[in-house]
Amino acid sequence: MFLTGFAALAVMPLLPVAARDLDGVGLYPLVAGAFVAASLLGGVLGGAWADRGGARRPLTAGVILSVATLLVSATSTTIWQLALGRFTDGIAAGLVAVSVNAAVGQSYPDHLRARVLSLMSACWIVPSLAGPPLAGFVATRWSWHAVFFGLAGLTLIPAVAAVLLLRGRPGQPGAAREPARPGASVRRPALPAALAVSVAAALTQYGVTAWDVRHVVCASAGVALLVAFAPRLLPPRTWRAGAGLPATVLLRALTSGAYFTLEAFVPLMLSTARRVPGTVTGLAFTGAALTWAGASWVQGRLHHRVQRHRLVAVGAAIMAVAVAVAALCTVPAVPAAVAVSSMVVAAFGMGLATPSLTLLSLAHTPADRQGYASGALQTAQNLGQTLVLMVTSAVFTALSAASTHQLPSFTGAFALLMLPVAGAGCLAGRTRIMVADRQRAAGQPVAEADRGM
Repeated sequence: MFLTGFAALAVMPLLPVAARDLDGVGLYPLVAGAFVAASLLGGVLGGAWADRGGARRPLTAGVILSVATLLVSATSTTIWQLALGRFTDGIAAGLVAVSVNAAVGQSYPDHLRARVLSLMSACWIVPSLAGPPLAGFVATRWSWHAVFFGLAGLTLIPAVAAVLLLRGRPGQPGAAREPARPGASVRRPALPAALAVSVAAALTQYGVTAWDVRHVVCASAGVALLVAFAPRLLPPRTWRAGAGLPATVLLRALTSGAYFTLEAFVPLMLSTARRVPGTVTGLAFTGAALTWAGASWVQGRLHHRVQRHRLVAVGAAIMAVAVAVAALCTVPAVPAAVAVSSMVVAAFGMGLATPSLTLLSLAHTPADRQGYASGALQTAQNLGQTLVLMVTSAVFTALSAASTHQLPSFTGAFALLMLPVAGAGCLAGRTRIMVADRQRAAGQPVAEADRGM
């Protein structure tokens, strides 16, 4: 987690630089969204794989694949190759993220899960301090290509560790072979549907980068595929915010969509409209990682004091404040560096909400379906990022075409992000843990009086 976090924090500040160097600034939403689109596929693969044989094998496959995909990005000579590298890296990231969450559910008792998640968040502290500044130094001294090559070498370490340390160890055969209890079955997402949604996400991200016939056709095809196949990857009643796991999955989509779209547009605004040095943009990612880890540590200590759904509501409220700060920074009189604080504040809200939603999903899910629940969360997270980024990019593109200045385009984009965070705050109560959820997750029979709570 330490080294993969280092890689993730070093890449994000470089993407606008790489897009500009490859003459592909207009395709920046595609490059930023390709990783997210592919994570959908990786999440579905990893969830099903973890339920069948434990989290060991998808975790190993994910970290090995990460090394290869970073090399694809490192050797990029066109914006399309960079997008391909980010797409394949997204598959690897989806495998790893789902495997980690499934491993927490399969291996740790309930009272330790919050501490484990906060510990993994703490692994991002040192990378957040060293990753962006070091990546900026290497990119300035040599090139952004050198950063990707270096990250491939670093990621090779956890890849070798996964192969050597986990080789020959059993997975979770008990969980995999446990027969489904009556009423506990869940719909398994099909691989073709996951592939269709990943392609649809990539098409929509490309389609919203311009308004000619080709781009409109791609965007329309992507939206049609999303409408047809996305519901098959999520629990029933997700889009209606059904109480329990469906609402939990929906809130992961809303919060992640808002945060990661903010994370994409704030650096773009700083580097283009406000002409802020790259070191300042790197500080935004450093501060965000620190506050995310700090908030995750806080939620780990509130396990028995505050109900999880309340932490989600507080996190959404904090994110709303962050979005308002980002919108305020589009006013020329406001110092550009203030925009850095928007990412820092939003990360604190996510540090409260994200681990809480993960723990809520495990509490709402039977023990033999926690790989499915982790995959559904990962799928929702990436669907949320795809849809929110798509709509925001479309608004940004339209406003950019209608105005001679860039800042009003960013104002419209940030104002739009208020909708998902407000929705997450209003729906947080529907993720509440009931007695029946705890009994079902633990494999205990559910009392008739507790059903339907």
